[in-house]
Amino acid sequence: MDVVSRVALYGPWKTRYSCFRSWFCRSKDISSAKNVRNFRTSSNLQYIFVDRKCTIFKLCFNVCRGREFCTAEEVRHCNVGTIGHIDHGKTTLTAAITKVLEKEGLAKFISYDEIDRAPEEKARGITINATHVEYSTKLRHYAHTDCPGHADYIKNMISGASQMDGAVIVVAADDGPMPQTREHLLLAKQVGVEKVVVFINKADVVNEDVIELVEIEMRELLSGFGFDGVETPVVVGSALLALKGDSSPLGEQSIKSLLNALDEHIPKPTRDTKSPFLLPVDNAFTVPGRGTVVTGTLTRGILRKNAEGELLGFDEHIKTSVADVQIFKKSVSKAVAGDNLGALLRGVRITSVQKGMLFCESKSVSISNHFIANVYFLSRSEGGRSKPIMSRYIQQLFSKTWNIPCRIDLMEGNEMIMPGENVCVYLTLLKKMVMLPGQSFTIRENNVTVGTGIISEVKSSVEVMKSNLSKVKLF
Repeated sequence: MDVVSRVALYGPWKTRYSCFRSWFCRSKDISSAKNVRNFRTSSNLQYIFVDRKCTIFKLCFNVCRGREFCTAEEVRHCNVGTIGHIDHGKTTLTAAITKVLEKEGLAKFISYDEIDRAPEEKARGITINATHVEYSTKLRHYAHTDCPGHADYIKNMISGASQMDGAVIVVAADDGPMPQTREHLLLAKQVGVEKVVVFINKADVVNEDVIELVEIEMRELLSGFGFDGVETPVVVGSALLALKGDSSPLGEQSIKSLLNALDEHIPKPTRDTKSPFLLPVDNAFTVPGRGTVVTGTLTRGILRKNAEGELLGFDEHIKTSVADVQIFKKSVSKAVAGDNLGALLRGVRITSVQKGMLFCESKSVSISNHFIANVYFLSRSEGGRSKPIMSRYIQQLFSKTWNIPCRIDLMEGNEMIMPGENVCVYLTLLKKMVMLPGQSFTIRENNVTVGTGIISEVKSSVEVMKSNLSKVKLF
């Protein structure tokens, strides 16, 4: 019996079966039997834990070629994350999800302390850097980003949200929507997150009337930021109760309801696996004896071992190649668009790499510091400026995993921009970066989001003398 027939014989992969040994073609593209026992060791093969004693393999075949497995898009991989105000329970919820799913064999429990693992995070009791964990439901494999809620670390939240296909907005029932609740929704929408699920946390400390008011306020808030405030699922529970093993409706049952909402409400992400690979770098570190590793979420293409590429950004242009690719600490032969990965680069010093650089296929993109963009400046009522914007306006620009000083100049004929207006402007960055047409960005002034925009045209670079944007001559 051929492989495709065997897959058909076993029927729907969600159905529970007794244990059976894996079988698969042996070729250079398929993991060994030993490696297959590890969770998701290859992007070619996914297996799902149905319960502690039963493992079901879902083998996806390309019938035309006979020996190739499906892409990450077809195995239903999805990037999600928790966003919301500080101390509303995002990290506790992340830990609770892994705790509940561990009982079904669908995740490894990651404790609160392991998620907030940096010394400063432990000392201050807050999340500073975005943290990644993985888990599976019976329908999908998820890479989950726990984003910081503190206003001082909003740039790390932007970096984390830019990697998401959908988000869980966490709001405490005893507080209701707070400033970072609103700002996170605005930024999530700006970086391309189209669907969210609301989790009303700490529901065990308030009465039902308060919960109902919080839900009404959240639905109004969602509609105001361009989300579907009517159809968005709202789950009520207590992450802390779930973490303690409470099986009540507000405990573990609420976590299961949240996961069901994610499966049903977050659409299947569309991945571009045909274009040259692009990897925005969100972190870099050194592995003793091996070299420099860059991490991030592959936004497009396929990244294979030994692929040649370039590190671009901050005026740098570094040629290198990939010695190894890992997904959640497991070596793989390749990663596809949507995968959160680490790439070991040859001949690159850690001092040469910065968060925000882009690792890409050689000669597939270029860097510049001068662009034309469409920008919307938030009104006072939306949390933006109250005063108009003139040419030579210099503030921080945030996009993907980086931020850099940027000068905004108005087109000829425009003397000023009033808050609440949408206009076409020139952008000049302090250093050359990769920004492609259609790429979104955010302008922040004094830790407040004042504008959002989209790149419409890449221009030739202009000279920035002595790192002084105010002296740049454009016309």
